[in-house]
Amino acid sequence: MRRSAFTLVELLVVIAIIGILVALLLPAVQAAREAGRRSSCLNNLKQVGLALHNFHDTYKRFPAGCADDQAPFGNGGNGWGSSWKIYILPFVEQNAIFQQWQFNNNSGYVNTSPNVTLVNNLTIPAYRCPSSPIPDYYASSNNQGSIEMMSSYTGIAGAIQTPILPNNYQDPNGSGGNGGNAASAYLFARSKQNLSKIVDGTSNSIMVGEQSDHLRDAQNLPIPGAYTAITSQGPHGWTMGCACNNGTGTQWTDRTFNCTTVAYMINQRGLSNSGGTGQNTGNNIPLSSAHPGGCNAALGDASTRFISAVITLNTLLQLSCGNDGNVVNID
Repeated sequence: MRRSAFTLVELLVVIAIIGILVALLLPAVQAAREAGRRSSCLNNLKQVGLALHNFHDTYKRFPAGCADDQAPFGNGGNGWGSSWKIYILPFVEQNAIFQQWQFNNNSGYVNTSPNVTLVNNLTIPAYRCPSSPIPDYYASSNNQGSIEMMSSYTGIAGAIQTPILPNNYQDPNGSGGNGGNAASAYLFARSKQNLSKIVDGTSNSIMVGEQSDHLRDAQNLPIPGAYTAITSQGPHGWTMGCACNNGTGTQWTDRTFNCTTVAYMINQRGLSNSGGTGQNTGNNIPLSSAHPGGCNAALGDASTRFISAVITLNTLLQLSCGNDGNVVNID
């Protein structure tokens, strides 16, 4: 009896059909995975937003976006203090670390701080977007003494002072070689902001945004490959705040870490390595993400939104100010 079998042509046709089906299916699988990662990122921002509100409920104000170690933000010294991400640790299930944290000279600068061992190789899932292509940790050569996590989120200090803001609005910001520093939103240098000062409404202003994607090629930096991400953390990590210059808490540098004064479009690339977009650090580094079409953000009421990258700069600046007198609906 003759046995039937596939001919070579039939086999090749079947393989080709399977290949076409896989090629059609793969983008859908990748899209579904990215949708899941984006939802996870939104959930992280929800946790961060709720943590900030729990802090506000406890202390009747939000934490400083970045602080020095002068009272009421520490026990004294003229080094680099801690960021808002340290202050909300008890509210993101990291109270054990917070209880050991020493808010004294250089508390947030873990290269020299006694806090270095507390954050070495530490990962806080709520601070990290699962879609981010940025490495999980800084290279040890950039953060001597500690392998520190790269977080994905930045506090919103406000918007750059500009004529396009309505009603002749003037943001009470300072400026210097590292770009403009705003003080009109939730998290800025030495801030003690509370909800009563957000006159535009908490659902109409951004509190925390994403900085989780590369905006420049690391090989084109002044020291090729030295800094693997351009975010408001600079090369120093999520613990870093700002510094007092005179030991009395009345003068501090214009370098503010882990919070951003919005000046550019989402995912804007091609910016120079100076002023407000320098890697160590710039106060005006854009919001960014690897999510197609925009980035995630937490609003002042702790709700979360996906913000399109094609939003006009004017609208984005207004959303980044909490008290400019112009209510913008983000939906």
